[in-house]
Amino acid sequence: MTRRLLLLALLLAGSRAQAQDTTKAVDRGVRIGLTYEPGVRPSIVVLPARGLDSARSILARDLDYSDRFEVVSVPPGDSIATTLAVPGGGARVTPQSSTPNYGLYRAFGADYGVELVGPEPVVTVRLHDLAASLVRQEEKFTLPAPNAPGYRMAVHRISDQMVRWITGTPGVAASRILFVSNKRIYRVDSDGVDIQPLTGETEEALSPAWSPDGSKMVYTQFNAGRGALVVLTLATGQRATVPGTTTDLNITPVFSPDGKNLAFARSNEEGTDIFTFNVADWCCPLRLTVGRFADNLSPTYAPDGRRIAFVSTRASLPQIYVMDNDGADQELFAPFDYGVTGSSNAPEWSPDGAMVVFHREVSRVLQLFLLEVAGRRVRQLTSTGRNEDATWAPDGRHLAFVSDRSGRRQLWVIDTESGRIRQVTTTGTTRLPAWSRRLQ
Repeated sequence: MTRRLLLLALLLAGSRAQAQDTTKAVDRGVRIGLTYEPGVRPSIVVLPARGLDSARSILARDLDYSDRFEVVSVPPGDSIATTLAVPGGGARVTPQSSTPNYGLYRAFGADYGVELVGPEPVVTVRLHDLAASLVRQEEKFTLPAPNAPGYRMAVHRISDQMVRWITGTPGVAASRILFVSNKRIYRVDSDGVDIQPLTGETEEALSPAWSPDGSKMVYTQFNAGRGALVVLTLATGQRATVPGTTTDLNITPVFSPDGKNLAFARSNEEGTDIFTFNVADWCCPLRLTVGRFADNLSPTYAPDGRRIAFVSTRASLPQIYVMDNDGADQELFAPFDYGVTGSSNAPEWSPDGAMVVFHREVSRVLQLFLLEVAGRRVRQLTSTGRNEDATWAPDGRHLAFVSDRSGRRQLWVIDTESGRIRQVTTTGTTRLPAWSRRLQ
């Protein structure tokens, strides 16, 4: 029981391990703020029109949070939306015309315009190239009623399509983040709206993780020093306890990329080791590590499923190791400077396989680090305040993480390319976030 409690304390202290505002600060040579040079990103405007106000508001916020565009604001109202040619020359402004005033929006500095044309439920979405004065893309989308549960996610999918039309890769608006607050697991949209509890008030839950298709989550249900693994089907609320996990402490579960296996850590008085469980056949636990009074935990799969990064205390301080998915060829993964940096925890492999994010103690404060897998080079991502428990967005560019820079531990998102940081949650305290793939 003593080892279980110690391991639980480690998890609570930061197994996915007062900050100032970093939007303008640069400290110790690490870029942590937001500075864009003019012309780096295309500018985009959501064209004003009658109706669909909620959808346009969500769309504009999503495009901003993609960090791929400068979102241009224009004066409110329908009067500047479009122009209509007048016989004899000239033009007059009219909200009824279907041709936007391209020159007017170019004057506002926009390169692209997104137009939503109703009425609902079938909405026509057009992407206007303002410089070329033409429609680049057009598609019809069916939206649920604005008060329906699926409305916001349907608009998020429109946002992601806009990003794909312009950049070639979809955005991440149609995704969600799990996190723990006050021993309950919650789910929130990527823009920080629509927070929903997924576990009960009397249930103590830890370590949530998504299935690859977003239809399920797995988590630890903690009770009296023991932790069972529970798989929750989100659409139905059906719960299934993983066989063999009702004894000992079973933590940090994660699905394999194909969804057929779970990897997790099991702790008893002899140590903590990583196991896998065949979800497809609902059987056959397999032990991958032999702790010998060391702790091995927090597994994370490479995107191809062939390797697993994990945390081990086999060399005293917790550090990041890697092994084959059958437990072979275990070795130190992330180099460290003993005496300069401390323990490392909470690795997560990026969706493209190029990076592993983790947090590491620097001067007794946790900071986020990135491990470049190919060259095994480590670089520090944050440097001010306590930052931990990072999880990748499906674009492999954004990270959600826990920081106390606002005074309490809250959920934040950082764009690793620009350094822009935004706050997602504002109440309570958060821990152990997990970002889904794009949800269909």
